[in-house]
Amino acid sequence: MFDPNQLLRPHLRSLVPYSSARDDYKGSEGVFLDANENPYGSITAEKWNRYPDPYQKHLKARIAEIKGVNPEQIFLGNGSDEPIDLLFRAFCEPGVDNVIINPPTYGMYKVSADINNVEIREVLMTEGFDLDVNGILNATDNRTKIVFICSPNNPSGNDVDLGKIEQVIKGFDGLVVVDEAYIDFTNRASFADRLVEFPNLIVLQTFSKAWGLAALRLGMAFCSEEILSILNKIKAPYNLSGLTQDTVLKALANAASKDEMVSDILRNRAELKTELEALDIIEEVYPTDANFFLVRINNAKSVYKKLIEQQVILRDRSSVVLCDDGIRITVGTKSENRVLIDALRKLK
Repeated sequence: MFDPNQLLRPHLRSLVPYSSARDDYKGSEGVFLDANENPYGSITAEKWNRYPDPYQKHLKARIAEIKGVNPEQIFLGNGSDEPIDLLFRAFCEPGVDNVIINPPTYGMYKVSADINNVEIREVLMTEGFDLDVNGILNATDNRTKIVFICSPNNPSGNDVDLGKIEQVIKGFDGLVVVDEAYIDFTNRASFADRLVEFPNLIVLQTFSKAWGLAALRLGMAFCSEEILSILNKIKAPYNLSGLTQDTVLKALANAASKDEMVSDILRNRAELKTELEALDIIEEVYPTDANFFLVRINNAKSVYKKLIEQQVILRDRSSVVLCDDGIRITVGTKSENRVLIDALRKLK
């Protein structure tokens, strides 16, 4: 039986988390004289004078319906970066423990590790941007706490082999984080459907991509109730604002609009792929399951800078391992994609 408390940093086992009277009183109506709030309301027309629900109960209930999980399996954070950081703080002893990443991959895993003084062990992806399962498992030792897997992968865009992800989950005794920030642009089921099967699994998703709510900074972590209780124990008491919670609830009431945006992006992705592949300057357009392409392009750094001069902003990945001469291109609107293609055609 997997028990995340066995991986927990020892001093956190006896930690008494911050608590408020709102933890004791579960209602929404009453005379609230507990939190030193301004009783008259805010200086705006909205009622922002009360602290937000620290556990986001209403929002989690709606997300649970859409995602097909239990509310007790959902952690909500300030972007996916918050649960990533909390996992380091909860399970990795600074200067002692280590985690494994698979470059090229999302950069915040390494940034969070460095901030928390946790060793990063890098097991490179294959030339086709897939997992080296044997390399990952052979790199672990008794101080390895977490393996991070990004799928669809950033910056390569492809979904990694799902069977290989399952091999890692089954073959590793620690936590496996599967980052599915771009899951809405694929046609596969989420690993969040398999939390009961894999108690050491944590699945990350976000509202920044398909939902178009990047400015709100809301990320989701799906995990066991045991892992959730640990994250709730060490998170900031009111880590999501009331404005964020209310706005996302309104967005969730109109999920059809999200689906329409995703459909448009997928159509634009197919058209953009065709146009990119027709350009002499483009050497390769890598397969993608996300809302972006990694392309190999002649003189990538020079092209990147010349496009900035034309106010076309891409992401230079040419110095990233396995991404030589690589530029990452987000799929835009039809008009934005047309500006990009026209700008690329002008380059010599």
